[in-house]
Amino acid sequence: MGKRRNATVGAMMAADDYIAEDTVNTHVNVHSTHYELLANGCLSTRSTVLNVSGSDHSPNVPQEDAASSSNAMYSAPLEVTYIHGDDVPAEPGYAQHLEDTSAIRGLQKKRRMDHPLKNWLEEREQFLSESLRLEGKGDNGSECSHCQQLEPSAVYRCLDCDGVDMVCEECLLTIHRRNGLHRIQRWDAVNGFFKEVFLRSLGHYFQLGHPIGKQCPSPESSFASTFTVLDINSIHEVRLYFSVTFRLLKHFQILLFESKSTVFEFYQTLVRLTDNTGTTLVKDRYRTLLRVVREYRHIKMLKRAGQGHDREGAEGTKCGQCAVLCPACPQPGINLPPDWQDAPPERRFLYTLFVGLDANFRLKRRMISNHASNPSLAKGWAYFVDEVDYKAFLHAFGKIIVQEPSNCSNHDAVNKQRGKEGFAASGVGTCDCTQHDMKRPNSVGDLQLGEAYVNMDFLFFCSLIGNKLVKVVVSYDIACQWSIHLWERMQIYPVWMHIDHEERTSFCFLIPKFHLPAHIRACQTTYSFNYNKYSGRTDGEGVERGWGHINPVATSTREMGPGSRRDTLDDHFGDWNWTKTCGMGALLLCRVREAVLELDEKTILHDQFSKGLPAPDVAEWTQQLTAWEVDHSKPNPFEATFKALSQESVRRQLADEEAKDLTSGSSYVMHEDVTASQLIIMGLDLENQQQRLETDYKALGLHATDDQRAKWTVRSNTLRRKINSWIEVQQLYIPGLRLVRSCAAEATQEQEERQVYDIPLLLPSSISSTLCDGRLRDIEWRLCYAQCTDSLDDLQDGLCMKAYVLIDKSRFQCGQVANTRSQGIVDRIQAKIKTSAERYRAARDAISKLASMLGQLGWQEHLLKLKDEDIRPLLVEDAEEKKKKKKKKKGRGQGDTGTDATHVSEGRRTVSWIWTRLGGEVDLGEDQRLHESLQIEWCKSKARMDCWQEEVALLQEEKRRIIAFLGYQATVWDERAEDDGDWILLKVSWDPVAIDGRIVFAKQSHCTCLWCSVDEFIRQGGKNVKLVPDGVTIDDDANADDDNDVVRPPQGDTNDNNEESASRHP
Repeated sequence: MGKRRNATVGAMMAADDYIAEDTVNTHVNVHSTHYELLANGCLSTRSTVLNVSGSDHSPNVPQEDAASSSNAMYSAPLEVTYIHGDDVPAEPGYAQHLEDTSAIRGLQKKRRMDHPLKNWLEEREQFLSESLRLEGKGDNGSECSHCQQLEPSAVYRCLDCDGVDMVCEECLLTIHRRNGLHRIQRWDAVNGFFKEVFLRSLGHYFQLGHPIGKQCPSPESSFASTFTVLDINSIHEVRLYFSVTFRLLKHFQILLFESKSTVFEFYQTLVRLTDNTGTTLVKDRYRTLLRVVREYRHIKMLKRAGQGHDREGAEGTKCGQCAVLCPACPQPGINLPPDWQDAPPERRFLYTLFVGLDANFRLKRRMISNHASNPSLAKGWAYFVDEVDYKAFLHAFGKIIVQEPSNCSNHDAVNKQRGKEGFAASGVGTCDCTQHDMKRPNSVGDLQLGEAYVNMDFLFFCSLIGNKLVKVVVSYDIACQWSIHLWERMQIYPVWMHIDHEERTSFCFLIPKFHLPAHIRACQTTYSFNYNKYSGRTDGEGVERGWGHINPVATSTREMGPGSRRDTLDDHFGDWNWTKTCGMGALLLCRVREAVLELDEKTILHDQFSKGLPAPDVAEWTQQLTAWEVDHSKPNPFEATFKALSQESVRRQLADEEAKDLTSGSSYVMHEDVTASQLIIMGLDLENQQQRLETDYKALGLHATDDQRAKWTVRSNTLRRKINSWIEVQQLYIPGLRLVRSCAAEATQEQEERQVYDIPLLLPSSISSTLCDGRLRDIEWRLCYAQCTDSLDDLQDGLCMKAYVLIDKSRFQCGQVANTRSQGIVDRIQAKIKTSAERYRAARDAISKLASMLGQLGWQEHLLKLKDEDIRPLLVEDAEEKKKKKKKKKGRGQGDTGTDATHVSEGRRTVSWIWTRLGGEVDLGEDQRLHESLQIEWCKSKARMDCWQEEVALLQEEKRRIIAFLGYQATVWDERAEDDGDWILLKVSWDPVAIDGRIVFAKQSHCTCLWCSVDEFIRQGGKNVKLVPDGVTIDDDANADDDNDVVRPPQGDTNDNNEESASRHP
């Protein structure tokens, strides 16, 4: 087995033509599969179980002697089974490919299915052992395998040449004279493992334009003596049973992570590289490649998790043990100080765990295959929960847990079942680390009928099993509903799911910042990250960012069997966590720089604000804010205790005043059924009906149907009759309007009859002050003021609803039908927003005219002029607004820079005035309104300062935790390297070379340095301190978002004494 690295070990992993090595004198049963091309063109396989004698095996038996030696090598087959079977579901593209090539290959018969993966599991330990064995020197000594000399010592090996032979430097350069792109490793005798070197460093040069071996008379080196070459390969046919090289498997795995392509697309690429004309029939090895890819992923996962160094082997793997842990999150016993549980209350937040729940309904799975024929190779060992326990839990409690309707917004996550016919899973749910956007162990599971509480509860409690932390902040887009009866539901569940949430650990439930505007106003402060203490600058949206990475694989995993899909998603989640871990140093550096500068700015602004206010008020507000932060049942200092009067309230007041006037005999009545206030109320209602009728008329367009025009005409005639009746009453209260209207009628008698929505109503605000009684103008003033406040409330509700629908549309609505329906809803909401804005502007125009007549002052401070750019959501910017800005930029020739200087988060604070208005006509004095408005703004200012202060403290603690975590991991691998006991994995024969490979794998390490100036930068408040080390660049132009700054580490070797030491094998 040890004579070939890439080809032979890959063949071993294929588990198709495995032959035991000639090392032990034993008989073993080996599963062997033979491939044949039948006369009719069909591809046939025949699987047998052979008894192999290790002592009789000779790998060099000539082909003509095979028949004579077969009796010595093999006993009679124990069983002949399966023809062309497999337990790996194929992708849709492969099925189409077979159909398209059926004329060439012939029709294949369906026969009894084989289960090679189940048979392979029996040999899993052997594969894991061999994978580690190749990390060491193997059977090679100091003698060069090429020149057979002891001096110089053979310390080099090539990863791309066939075999794992070691050669001296001179022979290495001779062999690679024509193979200068191969990867070379040099044995480091001091550290005890291989290090990669470049042929360039050993004196190898590419001499272009001259034959090999001839020197150019006038050579010129390339720039900096380096030149980068991109190399690709194809499918080769060699004198060897079917195999897959490690190079191909690793190349495909990384390609899959970056491009989200499929196995079939990759396989077809290799086929076309082999023959792009289609005239040569390449042997079909697609299904075998599918199986080998799964085996490769599984072995790499176990190897990196250290299971090859565990005496119990793969079978001893515990749930979640193969997951890549977040180094910055608090891990008790790994990266927390000894006295962390006894920390004072003001510092306990430093050990807070931030988790977030969410569901993704793009990651569906069709009803293809089943768990019996296509099981997962990892039984809950990584990110997915154990399928057996999960299904048993859902079967036991799925019908017991009653999900009550939402009393907040109409959340689909609560009220809607998203199950679809023909799908075994409607999506997946997860519980992630939201502070660092990483998947947690045992936190992912399939959903059946939408985001049911029973599913999300299981994932939540599984993710927190064994939790010993003092505080957990949980973010969920429906936290206001899901958390209400969470602990009552927990008491129903099994005991192993119970968490101490009262004495040892405190829980805080919040709503992610992006989802918060879709909730009712009461939720927007109670569940806000911005206003709840000890949350730093966490936004709770880490789960959503993770979905953006995994969504592209949804189309391929949808067609997989259950086991294949879970293993594939586990592999992608592991890569996501690993890339996050690798970028942790750069990410922390960017966050520290931003947090320190923002804290300095917000502290100065808040101090200046506080110094300009009375000290007793500041002390009182501080006490109220502290009380609310401890207990949310106390009065909320971020909400106003008063509200502007609505139209209904004003109408009620006017009715009460008229009743008093009737009693006192001073009433202003000119009609037996219509009072003065009722006249103005009816006039404003008619004005609103005119606006709606005009909008509907413009929406008819040129190609409206007869039925649509008939309905509009009926509405128009009805409104005209109402207006005519109202004008008769109006002329009783304002007699001078009869002359005005008659003069206007004479001026327009030769013109066409006006549309009903163009008829002037001549309310008191639009006529001369000499024609109208002052009491009518006062009534209109009060009603128009109330109409402005109601219009702004409707505008806010419409913007919140639009934000929610856009969130739902972008996350869940897939396909043309669903997107068209959602866009129709968005259009209707947008029309209501536009109507509310027009009503506000019309009412404000009337108030502006009445103010000069009535001598009203100060109303402009409360009712600002409404511009188009003021009509925007509270915290987020919808896709339509981004498109408009992008078009404007392109129109100015700026293009799309990827940033938006006008859109900032709550921490940077530019919110449209429609969300911060205080109202006007209320039952409070001006001083009281000003006092409360100052209190709200002061509380928000302090919350912003506190958030950045907490963020700096959390970043300092995360820096310490990351260093401690990586140091802990390095110690663990050092201990594994020192364990040189002569034990071997279960079901694997004893081999000293395999033990040596295990030790070598444990000694490899990687280091990075970025944080040498962080502490001083924080102490100096970001002044006069160089944060970024020499050779590192921070790309500020990449994106203006918090988490997207790019820090590029310096090139070349790293210093082993650096402050941050990365984990050796996550």
